[in-house]
Amino acid sequence: MKSPAVYPVEPWQVREPALDLERLAQAESVFAVANGHIGLRANLDEGEPHVIAGTYLNSFYEQRPLPYPEGGYGYPEQGQTLVNVTDGKLVRLMVDDEPFHVAHGRLIAHERVLDLRDGVLRRTVDWESPAGRRVRIRTSRLVSFTQRAVAAVDYEVEAVGGPLRITVQSGLVANEEQPHESSDPRVAAALDRPLVAVAQDTEQHGAVLLHRTRASKLLMGAGTDHVVEAPGDYDEETDVREDWARTTVVTVLRPGERLRVTKFLGYAWSSSRSPEALRDQVAGALTGARYAGWDGLAAEQRAYLDDFWDAADVEVEGDPVLQQAVRFGLFHVLQAGARAERRAIGAKGLTGPGYDGHAFWDTEGFVLPLLTYVAPQAAAGALRWRHSILDQARLRARTLGLAGAAFPWRTIHGEECSAYWPAGTAALHLNAVIARAVDRYRQLTGDESLDEECGLEILVETARLWVSYGHHDAAGVWHVDGVTGPDEYSGVTDDNLFTNVMAARNLRAAVEACARRPEAAARLGVRPAETDAWQAAADAVHIPYDERLGVHEQSTGFTRYAPWHFAAEHPGEPLMLRAPYFQLYRRQVVKQADLVLAMHWCPEEFTAEQKARNVDYYERITVRDSSLSACTQAVMCAEVGHLELAHDYACEAALVDLRDLHANTGYGLHLASLAGAWSAIVEGFGGLREQGGELALAPRLPEGITGLRFRLRRRGLRLLVEADQQTVRVTLLDDGGARLPLRLYDEPVEVVAGEPVERTVVPLKPLLPAPTQPPGYAPQRVR
Repeated sequence: MKSPAVYPVEPWQVREPALDLERLAQAESVFAVANGHIGLRANLDEGEPHVIAGTYLNSFYEQRPLPYPEGGYGYPEQGQTLVNVTDGKLVRLMVDDEPFHVAHGRLIAHERVLDLRDGVLRRTVDWESPAGRRVRIRTSRLVSFTQRAVAAVDYEVEAVGGPLRITVQSGLVANEEQPHESSDPRVAAALDRPLVAVAQDTEQHGAVLLHRTRASKLLMGAGTDHVVEAPGDYDEETDVREDWARTTVVTVLRPGERLRVTKFLGYAWSSSRSPEALRDQVAGALTGARYAGWDGLAAEQRAYLDDFWDAADVEVEGDPVLQQAVRFGLFHVLQAGARAERRAIGAKGLTGPGYDGHAFWDTEGFVLPLLTYVAPQAAAGALRWRHSILDQARLRARTLGLAGAAFPWRTIHGEECSAYWPAGTAALHLNAVIARAVDRYRQLTGDESLDEECGLEILVETARLWVSYGHHDAAGVWHVDGVTGPDEYSGVTDDNLFTNVMAARNLRAAVEACARRPEAAARLGVRPAETDAWQAAADAVHIPYDERLGVHEQSTGFTRYAPWHFAAEHPGEPLMLRAPYFQLYRRQVVKQADLVLAMHWCPEEFTAEQKARNVDYYERITVRDSSLSACTQAVMCAEVGHLELAHDYACEAALVDLRDLHANTGYGLHLASLAGAWSAIVEGFGGLREQGGELALAPRLPEGITGLRFRLRRRGLRLLVEADQQTVRVTLLDDGGARLPLRLYDEPVEVVAGEPVERTVVPLKPLLPAPTQPPGYAPQRVR
């Protein structure tokens, strides 16, 4: 297998110094630009060669059948797949009569740079045609954070060595051919040319195309507008057909002269609006973009990101590899959520077709903890999307014979799309993770509007689900049986500890929310007897524990299972691809952090000694066949004192895509792992926790990190934490007498604006030696 690209280590950019066609798919994801509404994969401007052409609109999907060898009651019948919509990023070039193609002629130089401070992807090319005609090409591409429906491409061609006839063709193309990821012919047919032409308009300097999906009946519009700058005369014309539009500019350049074509893109979609209304929306977006111009859009982009980095930046001294990677992750998480605005944040964002574009528990579990601290408006939008699909979740619960709401394991529009129920329907912890995100948003931001508008209802309906699913035994202990926790190698177990403690937290949060808003709770039909039942279940929840081993059980009986024989394995390919699930389900082998995740998210349920012993036990049987694992292992290894091991895990989480550690970055980035890298650093080495509604910090750094600075927003205040190997300093960056109480190494302190608090680092001696991992599964020392 071709090794992944290794990009030069630079603190504020990702740079590809030369084009490598064998690593093209990885680069298409890594250099993608998006704003949460529009996503453009980093396909070359000329469109060819490419691995996966990708232009996406958040939640714009097509329905397709879900194939089953054997069906069953309650199995979802329809899947949903994110559509590659009309591609507007295409700009083709002809030099005299030769088309520019990186694989033809002589590619003298080729570089791409994604600047994390200004949100622009830049490309420079020096190319000589087979006929010996030479040009330099400079392009820039952005998807606007400030103008949600707008993207833009700035394309410049310079003649080198002699006069040249230059032809630039700017395209809009629908129904591009895509690789088929399913062998089922029904699935392939549903996704073959999914867009049906509705209308086409030729504008003065561009065009607008309207299309509708065949099955889901969603309507979309894509349009272009152009500004041309040339040293002399030029000709411009636009042609339009049902599935394509093309604006062509022709001129002659003398040596050193340049042709510049700025291309503005407008995108919109709707399930209910008329074609005329959508066409006008696209046209309006284009007019706004043209009014701002390229320079205006770029300036707005930089200002938006300046504000973001002021509240989100993480500075890692001593490890430049991790420094670049954590900023890369922060930038892409922002790109996934900034302008999603009540639509889903998918597991791949808008960077590729992986997982069909579906949203999972990754969003609330790993992405929103970061966004709630650094971009709370994006977190609120994602939670409002969850509330928008509450009716589908209620219907799903009824289908399953349950009360309340059962949110889908994977979806775009709200219906369950998981065809494998042991890892989908049975993974009920999703509902508690959503409830946790709702409750954390209120606590961390101080914004009560979400709680009032929709948070209470989510908490109530998820609480009703748990009480209808769990049961009290004869001794009064509350159990949740027949579930799959985060570890999908232990399917359909009884009393998964993570599920139980998260369900109990969900129930308590619902009780507290109803007490805060009794009138709203009464309108939802909540009565005292119901909240009493929630509280009783939470208080009596079963926590599996093995007294003989002195560790918690991942689920009841887990430590009794036979061990997995790791010595015979050949690491690299996930176990699920070379061992049947029925073998995995009955052995002590863990796909990803599960019980360890429970300690991360519910630390109050465990003593320091229990955490240390649990980490030691589960490290030895965890294979990390999921990218969701390394970040949590980093946090918990740091908490129990294994700082060097935590450093390795933090790097693995952060570099999952820059180094293509799972060999699948070409299908889209691993957003949860990229967000988790922030968690590994800030919660792991910064010791950030929320304890009883109060912020707590306990920084401790591994040897390879000499200094750490991170910023976050809490209840409208901007906080800066600085730590090295000896001291920690906490500063409020706001004026006007702002105050923030917190705990620093368990000491209550109050930070006042203009009066930083400084303390000596309190070292932590590990209770146990650093644990080993299964043979071949130690974290990759990519730093």
